[in-house]
Amino acid sequence: MTTLGTAIRIAGAVKRYGGVTAVDHLDLDVPEGVCLGLLGPNGAGKSTTMRLLTAQSVADEGEISVLGLSLPKRSKQARALMGVVPQMDNLDEELTARQNLEVFAHIYRVPRHARRGAVARALALAQLEDRADTRADRLSGGMRRRLLIARGLVHSPRLVLLDEPTVGLDPQVRQELWALVARLRDEGVTTLMSTHYIEEAERLADECALMSRGRVVARGGPEELIKEYAGAEVHEHRGSAERLAEIEALARGEGFPTRRTGPTVSILKAEQLTEPVRARLDTPSVRRPANLEDVFVVLTGEAVE
Repeated sequence: MTTLGTAIRIAGAVKRYGGVTAVDHLDLDVPEGVCLGLLGPNGAGKSTTMRLLTAQSVADEGEISVLGLSLPKRSKQARALMGVVPQMDNLDEELTARQNLEVFAHIYRVPRHARRGAVARALALAQLEDRADTRADRLSGGMRRRLLIARGLVHSPRLVLLDEPTVGLDPQVRQELWALVARLRDEGVTTLMSTHYIEEAERLADECALMSRGRVVARGGPEELIKEYAGAEVHEHRGSAERLAEIEALARGEGFPTRRTGPTVSILKAEQLTEPVRARLDTPSVRRPANLEDVFVVLTGEAVE
């Protein structure tokens, strides 16, 4: 039996910017060969974590290693083994899709004799063969994002970091990107994907790590997290503001987590409600299966920071 190693190890990492602690004693291990979704609201510390892993930022405290290489001391060697897809589009506008890939193949020291094949494989993976000689500034948003991912893969990295890979894209374009990320997972490439799209993490990640205030507050497979924190069934109640407040107080008093969704209050783990509690609620409700979004809100909070 083959024992997988650890692709990423973060132990007690702290990163401060002035008086703001962006990452607060973060612990995170990522085994080789998995797709881990780093999930959290804006400001949770996801992008800062990515910057620490690429040595664009240096931790004030703690230890970080990538593929067994300590950061920042051996960051140059680590970067050669990883592919990085940034949140912000930084393609060279004046170069074609092929030329953008050729530049990175050179930067990442793909042997000269292997570069043409590496570029061709990256174009094929991103389904951009027919736009290979189109300048980047003439590509659509979805094509540019696929090219960014292809650029991060041109040197066949062992680890890929995807920082909000589909942020700002239309739902149809996100579906295209999801198919591309799914191919990476199926090929056994270790992938760390930061996102705040719940469905993205639920569809693509083998495991999810939920971040809040610079720390991981829960981790597990999507179904495992739903079962533990949201249960099997959710009841959504409607009513006046006063009645919704009463329902929240009653449910929480009985130990049931709740969340607000527009004009409703949702009671999680509702399959465990006893008949006396159901009778006290006495409000028409809609029943639905629990989902990862319920977990997200319960663990990271409902307020926008």
